[in-house]
Amino acid sequence: MYDVIVIGGSFAGQAAAIQLARARMSVLLIDAGLPRNRFADASHGFLGQDGKAPNTIMREATAQLRRYPTAQILQNDAQKVARNGKTFTVYLANRAKFQAKRLILATGVSDTLPDIPGVAERWGKTVLHCPYCHGYEVRNHQLGIIATNPMSVHQATLIPDWGPTTYFTQGIYEPDPEQAMLLSKRGVVIERTPIISFIGDAPGLDAVKLADGRLIEVAAVFTVPKTRPASPIAEDLGCILENGPTGPFIKVDTWGATSVSGVYAAGDAASPMHNATVAAASGVLAGIAAHQSLARA
Repeated sequence: MYDVIVIGGSFAGQAAAIQLARARMSVLLIDAGLPRNRFADASHGFLGQDGKAPNTIMREATAQLRRYPTAQILQNDAQKVARNGKTFTVYLANRAKFQAKRLILATGVSDTLPDIPGVAERWGKTVLHCPYCHGYEVRNHQLGIIATNPMSVHQATLIPDWGPTTYFTQGIYEPDPEQAMLLSKRGVVIERTPIISFIGDAPGLDAVKLADGRLIEVAAVFTVPKTRPASPIAEDLGCILENGPTGPFIKVDTWGATSVSGVYAAGDAASPMHNATVAAASGVLAGIAAHQSLARA
């Protein structure tokens, strides 16, 4: 019986687990090894780690966690969790099972990318989602935004600080008059003809091809993918989900507590704001909250 099982071993999960290990709680970190950031070559804007590959950061985090005698790490897929009173049993893909008094879900989200040929091959390289993570690396080039939801206009107002910008409405997400005025003020070109393909050797990008045959030069495009929790465990346990601008996420309080007693959540799966620094901070809070709940039990 562990004090806490953490499911998910990226920024949020590792941050939660090390807090618990330092509190001398017995903690098991279970990670399937498929982090959302696996498509990115580098993580940017993360304090003290700027420019390092995400897997390099996580390898070091794992090595540091292993130094604590009460922490264990398993590379496996947690497929199901059953609750029996105040105890949680986690079932893995290899049929192993483990029990804990508390559960932290740091399972992340899955992205649904725009249905345009060539997007997947460029995802994380020249098709990007976060200007704060990747904008500086494509600065001073022709940039684009592929609209996927009403929030895309907000994204389009930011991108000009990194380079000349074209907002591709895809014929669906037309800015309202006030938004159009702001985009004009920011120097954003509005293109209403949909993108149908990408030009250039992937993952590179030279231009996008429009439905009318025109080519628009761009070196990178930003887009907001639709998201959903990568694991069904939270929903299976009865945790309440909220609808965010890109999709559902697990509802939590300030300390990461879900609507189910004893279950905490952190990272992208529990927030409408997806960012490595924010994910790590939420993991710290969830780890501390789980420890304090055990101290009060």
